[in-house]
Amino acid sequence: MRILVINGPNLNLLGEREPGVYGAGTYAELTAGITAFSKEIEVLADCVQHNGEGEIIGCLHAAKGEYDGVVINPGAYTHYSYAIRDAIAAVGLPAVEVHISNVAKREDFRRISVTAPVCLGQISGLGFYGYHAAIRYLKGVAHRD
Repeated sequence: MRILVINGPNLNLLGEREPGVYGAGTYAELTAGITAFSKEIEVLADCVQHNGEGEIIGCLHAAKGEYDGVVINPGAYTHYSYAIRDAIAAVGLPAVEVHISNVAKREDFRRISVTAPVCLGQISGLGFYGYHAAIRYLKGVAHRD
Protein backbone atom coordinates (compact mmCIF):
# COMPACT_ATOMS: atom_id res chain seq x y z
CA MET A 1 0.00 0.00 0.00
CA ARG A 2 1.25 3.48 -0.91
CA ILE A 3 0.12 6.64 0.86
CA LEU A 4 0.97 10.21 -0.05
CA VAL A 5 1.34 12.55 2.92
CA ILE A 6 0.88 16.18 1.84
CA ASN A 7 1.78 19.00 4.18
CA GLY A 8 0.78 22.55 3.36
CA PRO A 9 2.09 26.02 4.03
CA ASN A 10 4.47 26.77 6.87
CA LEU A 11 4.76 23.18 8.06
CA ASN A 12 8.38 23.27 6.92
CA LEU A 13 8.89 25.65 9.88
CA LEU A 14 7.83 23.14 12.53
CA GLY A 15 10.03 23.37 15.60
CA GLU A 16 10.54 27.12 15.13
CA ARG A 17 6.99 28.26 14.41
CA GLU A 18 4.81 28.68 17.49
CA PRO A 19 6.14 25.69 19.46
CA GLY A 20 3.46 26.32 22.09
CA VAL A 21 0.87 25.46 19.44
CA TYR A 22 2.65 22.95 17.20
CA GLY A 23 5.24 21.47 19.57
CA ALA A 24 9.03 21.43 19.41
CA GLY A 25 9.36 18.68 16.81
CA THR A 26 10.81 19.66 13.44
CA TYR A 27 9.49 18.83 9.98
CA ALA A 28 12.42 16.42 9.55
CA GLU A 29 11.39 14.66 12.77
CA LEU A 30 7.78 14.50 11.58
CA THR A 31 8.71 12.87 8.28
CA ALA A 32 11.21 10.49 9.91
CA GLY A 33 8.51 9.39 12.35
CA ILE A 34 6.01 8.86 9.54
CA THR A 35 8.54 6.82 7.55
CA ALA A 36 9.47 4.64 10.54
CA PHE A 37 5.85 4.06 11.57
CA SER A 38 4.80 3.26 8.01
CA LYS A 39 7.55 0.64 7.67
CA GLU A 40 6.38 -0.98 10.91
CA ILE A 41 2.89 -1.48 9.52
CA GLU A 42 4.14 -2.35 6.01
CA VAL A 43 2.96 0.79 4.24
CA LEU A 44 5.03 2.97 1.93
CA ALA A 45 4.45 6.63 2.81
CA ASP A 46 5.91 9.45 0.75
CA CYS A 47 5.95 12.87 2.40
CA VAL A 48 5.86 16.19 0.57
CA GLN A 49 5.49 19.77 1.74
CA HIS A 50 4.42 22.74 -0.36
CA ASN A 51 3.66 26.32 0.53
CA GLY A 52 1.74 26.96 -2.70
CA GLU A 53 -1.85 26.02 -3.36
CA GLY A 54 -1.14 25.06 -6.98
CA GLU A 55 1.70 22.76 -5.94
CA ILE A 56 -0.60 20.93 -3.52
CA ILE A 57 -3.24 20.56 -6.23
CA GLY A 58 -0.58 19.23 -8.62
CA CYS A 59 0.47 16.63 -6.04
CA LEU A 60 -3.11 15.50 -5.62
CA HIS A 61 -3.56 15.15 -9.39
CA ALA A 62 -0.31 13.20 -9.73
CA ALA A 63 -1.32 10.88 -6.87
CA LYS A 64 -4.21 9.39 -8.84
CA GLY A 65 -3.18 5.93 -10.01
CA GLU A 66 0.08 6.08 -8.03
CA TYR A 67 -1.17 5.99 -4.44
CA ASP A 68 -3.86 4.16 -2.52
CA GLY A 69 -4.67 7.04 -0.19
CA VAL A 70 -3.76 10.53 0.94
CA VAL A 71 -3.08 12.08 4.32
CA ILE A 72 -3.31 15.83 4.00
CA ASN A 73 -2.59 18.72 6.31
CA PRO A 74 -3.60 21.67 4.13
CA GLY A 75 -2.50 24.18 6.78
CA ALA A 76 -4.31 27.50 6.43
CA TYR A 77 -5.72 26.38 3.06
CA THR A 78 -8.04 24.15 5.11
CA HIS A 79 -10.24 27.14 5.81
CA TYR A 80 -10.71 28.59 2.35
CA SER A 81 -9.24 26.59 -0.52
CA TYR A 82 -12.13 25.29 -2.55
CA ALA A 83 -9.55 24.46 -5.23
CA ILE A 84 -7.80 21.96 -2.92
CA ARG A 85 -11.20 20.66 -1.80
CA ASP A 86 -12.19 20.08 -5.42
CA ALA A 87 -8.86 18.37 -6.19
CA ILE A 88 -9.31 15.95 -3.28
CA ALA A 89 -12.81 15.13 -4.53
CA ALA A 90 -11.72 14.87 -8.17
CA VAL A 91 -8.92 12.34 -7.70
CA GLY A 92 -11.20 9.98 -5.80
CA LEU A 93 -8.55 8.63 -3.43
CA PRO A 94 -9.49 8.00 0.19
CA ALA A 95 -8.15 10.94 2.17
CA VAL A 96 -7.81 11.87 5.82
CA GLU A 97 -7.26 15.46 6.92
CA VAL A 98 -4.79 15.93 9.77
CA HIS A 99 -3.98 18.92 11.98
CA ILE A 100 -1.23 18.91 14.58
CA SER A 101 -3.00 21.39 16.86
CA ASN A 102 -6.56 21.13 18.12
CA VAL A 103 -8.26 23.49 15.69
CA ALA A 104 -11.46 23.44 17.77
CA LYS A 105 -9.61 25.22 20.60
CA ARG A 106 -8.12 27.93 18.39
CA GLU A 107 -9.41 31.00 16.60
CA ASP A 108 -12.96 30.80 15.25
CA PHE A 109 -11.85 30.81 11.61
CA ARG A 110 -9.76 27.67 12.21
CA ARG A 111 -12.85 25.71 13.20
CA ILE A 112 -14.14 25.74 9.63
CA SER A 113 -12.71 23.26 7.14
CA VAL A 114 -13.78 23.36 3.52
CA THR A 115 -11.60 20.32 2.78
CA ALA A 116 -12.77 17.92 5.52
CA PRO A 117 -16.17 17.22 3.92
CA VAL A 118 -14.48 15.45 0.98
CA CYS A 119 -12.20 13.43 3.28
CA LEU A 120 -13.05 10.23 5.14
CA GLY A 121 -12.40 12.06 8.39
CA GLN A 122 -10.38 14.69 10.21
CA ILE A 123 -7.85 14.13 12.99
CA SER A 124 -7.00 17.18 15.05
CA GLY A 125 -4.99 17.92 18.17
CA LEU A 126 -2.96 14.71 18.46
CA GLY A 127 0.33 16.24 17.40
CA PHE A 128 2.53 14.14 15.12
CA TYR A 129 0.65 11.01 16.22
CA GLY A 130 -2.34 12.18 14.16
CA TYR A 131 -0.44 11.27 10.99
CA HIS A 132 0.17 7.74 12.31
CA ALA A 133 -3.51 7.35 13.13
CA ALA A 134 -4.49 8.52 9.65
CA ILE A 135 -2.08 6.12 7.96
CA ARG A 136 -3.27 3.20 10.10
CA TYR A 137 -6.88 4.11 9.30
CA LEU A 138 -6.21 4.26 5.55
CA LYS A 139 -4.49 0.87 5.70
CA GLY A 140 -7.58 -0.54 7.40
CA VAL A 141 -9.88 0.99 4.80
CA ALA A 142 -7.84 -0.59 2.00
CA HIS A 143 -8.06 -4.02 3.61
CA ARG A 144 -11.85 -3.79 3.81
CA ASP A 145 -12.18 -3.29 0.04
